[in-house]
Amino acid sequence: MDITNETHSQHISRQFNQELEQLKTQLMAMGGLVEKQVQDAVEALLEGDSRTAERVRDSDNAVNDMQIQIDEECTRVLARRQPAASDLRLVLAVIRATSDLERVGDEANKIARNALTLIESDRHSRGMVEIRHLSEHVRKMLRDALTSFARFDTRLALQVLHEDESVDNEYTTATRSLVTFMMEDPRAITSILSVMTILRALERVGDHADNLAEHVIYLVKGLDVRHTDPGELDESLGK
Repeated sequence: MDITNETHSQHISRQFNQELEQLKTQLMAMGGLVEKQVQDAVEALLEGDSRTAERVRDSDNAVNDMQIQIDEECTRVLARRQPAASDLRLVLAVIRATSDLERVGDEANKIARNALTLIESDRHSRGMVEIRHLSEHVRKMLRDALTSFARFDTRLALQVLHEDESVDNEYTTATRSLVTFMMEDPRAITSILSVMTILRALERVGDHADNLAEHVIYLVKGLDVRHTDPGELDESLGK
């Protein structure tokens, strides 16, 4: 059975409704935090702001704590309510989503650490334009994936899935250009490797946004669309 926001307002127990809404609220808060971490880490690099980079690097525990808290609440709901059908899918989707968001936090940490390396080297490096563009792209994917989860919006989730190939192409083009530059100027190898690590971290953020969109489709439609080409989903999801 497909679900909508209204589906989860029809339980006999008002407290159960509140528990399910609380899970969604906590997930959105965690998503907002890791999105901000990615944004801050990239801006710290582009603006040469080592203090902000250090703050992002040192804030990893906050994301980990949120994941543990949400997982514990999901476990309590499963044990106490023994949910079925769409309610069970919601709890399972939240558990899966928190895992992806925690990994987004890890990627933000990686960006911050490499940003510090580049800032401290005080050497102008190629690739800043590519980092800015890819960052904007994957943060929009992440934001749309979280919105689709909050709204149970499979159309928006499908749009996120379609963006993944574009991000992959953008990442591949950027890395090829940087490899060519390293070959021409071996003195830039160290800094370019840090830039490539940041680009790879951003591409992984896009992958996790893609996973979140897949969780939304599972939640709403009950379909496991992992390893499925987005083009095959257009018709089945009514695009």
